[in-house]
Amino acid sequence: MPHASSHSHEASSPVPLEPSERRSERRTRVGLNLFWRTFFLLGLLLLGSILAWLQTLRALELEPRTLHTAQQVASLVNLSRAALQAADGIARVSLIKTMADQEGVRIIPREPGDQYEPIEPTALGLRLTEQLTQRLGPDTIVARSVNGEKGIWVGFSINGDPNWLLMDRSRFSPAGGKTWLIWLATAGALSLAGAAVIARLINQPLKQLSYAANRVRDGDFAASHLDEEAVTSEIREVNIGFNRMAQKLAKLEQDRAVMLAGISHDLRTPLARLRLETEMSVDDEVAREHMVADIVQLDATIDKFLDYARPDNVTLTPVNLHAVVSSCVYAVQNHRELQITMQIPDDLNVLADEIELARVISNLLENARRYGKDPDTGITQVEITAKGREDWVLVKLRDHGTGVPPEQLANLTKPFFRGDAARTAAAGAGLGLSIVDKTIQRMGGIFALSNASSGGLVAHVQLQRTSDQPAGTDLQQRLMRPPVKRQAPAQAT
Repeated sequence: MPHASSHSHEASSPVPLEPSERRSERRTRVGLNLFWRTFFLLGLLLLGSILAWLQTLRALELEPRTLHTAQQVASLVNLSRAALQAADGIARVSLIKTMADQEGVRIIPREPGDQYEPIEPTALGLRLTEQLTQRLGPDTIVARSVNGEKGIWVGFSINGDPNWLLMDRSRFSPAGGKTWLIWLATAGALSLAGAAVIARLINQPLKQLSYAANRVRDGDFAASHLDEEAVTSEIREVNIGFNRMAQKLAKLEQDRAVMLAGISHDLRTPLARLRLETEMSVDDEVAREHMVADIVQLDATIDKFLDYARPDNVTLTPVNLHAVVSSCVYAVQNHRELQITMQIPDDLNVLADEIELARVISNLLENARRYGKDPDTGITQVEITAKGREDWVLVKLRDHGTGVPPEQLANLTKPFFRGDAARTAAAGAGLGLSIVDKTIQRMGGIFALSNASSGGLVAHVQLQRTSDQPAGTDLQQRLMRPPVKRQAPAQAT
């Protein structure tokens, strides 16, 4: 049989995800937050710029370094040649020894059998050879080793005698890879630090805006105020606009609270008088009972509207699930058409608002009582079970009625929607399961309904689990209520 205000279907309606499935789905959708995205983009930009400048500097350094090196070598060769030519034999030997000891420059006679290797054919080596040939003459030889000895060897002649001039290679070597690597690492570290600072400055106003928006969502308007004196004009305008919006929402919330209080007082007071007058003045017992029932229905409808319009902010605390469900079952134990069985561990606690959770269970029981009757017996049999899974608790409340047509499942949690049977047996406002869905969402849980494979409707309530005992409450005292039978469907007592 279709249920009244809101139900769903097990076969075709989504049921709550298991905690592991929820985490897996969350992992596939989680991306980098704004800070890290900004940081990585700025870091890539800065590192790319550093590498580009590094290559540019190395390219620009090649020509000046080549010319400077060639000039130094040529000057050294010319000065050595001039000094040796001007010195006599004894002074020449002393001069060569002094140059080797003090300047690290050796002049060695070149033998016809000397084996030498030309300087490396790199850009610097080729340019160096070209410049020295231009400065010292076409017969100049530039080698990197002679007879296996490494260095910079320059072949030149003194009065027709061939000689080698040997210099330490390190004096004219360009900056090595290690030097460039240290420079690159230092520049990269400074760039990343700067990127982190810039990303934080960009992200901080948005983070504050996100926090304030969450506070507004939770109804905490006082904690949602943003700085209206921000230095950046765009951020300042956004903050001012958000603060004005929050002020208007706070005013609307206050007006709604006043309106709800007015509705409660202005409608219930005349309804109470009307019921009293009806019971005292109407002689026809049947008519009197119908009129009283209509007044009771109007009063219940007002309750539903007030529940649906209740503010969204709730305070979540550890609540013993068994105690709350037991109290709700005890409240409806006198309904002869309702038989309830429970299978809930005594020590199962959830993070919820106790009053709101009791309202959820009561609405589900009332909805099952009205629309979950067994078509043969006219009695509603309800099974309530609960079990914990990791960080969540899954509560199932099942009746053994006829279920809900699949085509109506998508609309069952919408406000004021009624199934076919609910329209003919209308006794509510069409808000029962809409209130349940909204309340569960306020408590950070998931609500879904489904048709059982063997008949009947199943309500799934998934709440966050907690191992803490409800504060300030003795669990044994909470459970000291008239016992609820748990064996095979039997009337709750």
